[in-house]
Amino acid sequence: MASSGQTSPSTEPFTPMRIAFIHPDLGIGGAERLVVDAAVGLQDLGHKVVMYTSHHDPSHCFEETRDGTLKVQVGGNTIVPRTIAGRFYIICAILRNIHLALIVIMLNRKLDEKEKFDIIIVDQLSVSIPLLRWTGAKIFFYCHFPDKLLTKRESILKKLYRLPVDFIEELTTGMADTIVVNSKFTANIFQQSFQRLHQVPEVLYPSIQFDKFDRTVDLSLPEVQVLKAIDDSAISFISINRYERKKDINLAIHAFARLLKNNNTSIKDRKLRLIIAGGYDTRVTENVEHHQELVQLAEAKYGLKTFTLASGQTDRAVPADTQVLFLQSISDVQKLFLLQTARTLLYTPTNEHFGIVPVESMYMKCPVVAVNSGGPTESVLHGKTGYLCEPEEAIWAETLKSLLEKSDQEVKEMGQAGHDRVVGLFSLKAFVSKLNGILVQLQQGSGSSLESYGMFGSVHPIAIFSVIALALSIIVFYAK
Repeated sequence: MASSGQTSPSTEPFTPMRIAFIHPDLGIGGAERLVVDAAVGLQDLGHKVVMYTSHHDPSHCFEETRDGTLKVQVGGNTIVPRTIAGRFYIICAILRNIHLALIVIMLNRKLDEKEKFDIIIVDQLSVSIPLLRWTGAKIFFYCHFPDKLLTKRESILKKLYRLPVDFIEELTTGMADTIVVNSKFTANIFQQSFQRLHQVPEVLYPSIQFDKFDRTVDLSLPEVQVLKAIDDSAISFISINRYERKKDINLAIHAFARLLKNNNTSIKDRKLRLIIAGGYDTRVTENVEHHQELVQLAEAKYGLKTFTLASGQTDRAVPADTQVLFLQSISDVQKLFLLQTARTLLYTPTNEHFGIVPVESMYMKCPVVAVNSGGPTESVLHGKTGYLCEPEEAIWAETLKSLLEKSDQEVKEMGQAGHDRVVGLFSLKAFVSKLNGILVQLQQGSGSSLESYGMFGSVHPIAIFSVIALALSIIVFYAK
């Protein structure tokens, strides 16, 4: 049975295990950062790790997945496309995930008994879990957030379309041996969303690799030079998020524009700049559309001067009068430079599941302004390491104004408090140690048995797969 308590960090000796990760798309988002850190950390402890994914672009991924640090195998992408005419994303994702799981099952069957997987770590999509049980490995599911809550249902057709998908998610999530979530907020949402399940998920906070943020930024690098060339006298506010509407980046632009209009502080003569950076993939229609929407908002509604640098672009100089700078898919070194030089981070999502960016920002001694909901309420200390505010532009503008009016020493003290908090709570060592403890307990037989799945007790994986196939048929029928 999945533990309802908290697993202590692993300190006892353990036998190295063979661990597989199943992740849909190894891009550069927070979920990808978490699984990459987990894989590297477990590998460093002596476990044999391999990552399976349906998409891995060496030009749009984390360094560890392309430099040989981690073994990455791509599969499940040869039959089903990512979308169909830009739609049916979840259907395609489910089918690709099933395809990938079947490949993992076949590969595992070809291995010698001593080489077969002991643990399979699944995240984001649970649909492959009943199939992966055929490998004989224990299944660990990391729930970033229930997928059923990540989609809008604005029509009856969409609600019908989602009914079988939601049922599949709950059904297959309950087939995991152990379920772990990224925050207390997500744990509460999980239990509210999956009331048929008896498992109580354990909280395992994401972490960051301190050594990656302790590096000295090479100012001679072209990717840094293009940012450094911007007027150093300007005070920068930075937003780091994927170009997705649910991230509410609009709030940062609204608040910044309001601040400029009402800026009567003692430093009103200094230039202010908003830098919007984050994950941008030309394959993702929403990324492309939302970037255009944000530019339109800044220029058409507020008359702000904007400029956009594409990922890896270093051959264009940023105009000195730029007020809103858009950066697409920044590199690690660019993120370091921006966090080192920004006055504060603006973290705009509401009900964010955890939010690794505020943790990164605090470690870099950059105060955080975040929405007072979700994961940031567990990482940011209001008034000490930053501010937690309601998602209203007037409140945010006033908060930014107060940060401008603080002395450099006061901002420095707030940054140091954030750094100290991250060192104490969100180290990679603590994360990997606790994760390893959960996996060791799981391997020793302390995970959930089939009889503990509530309404799904003693259901054979073949029956589960039949339900999935039927549900997918219903989805396709409604999608026509």
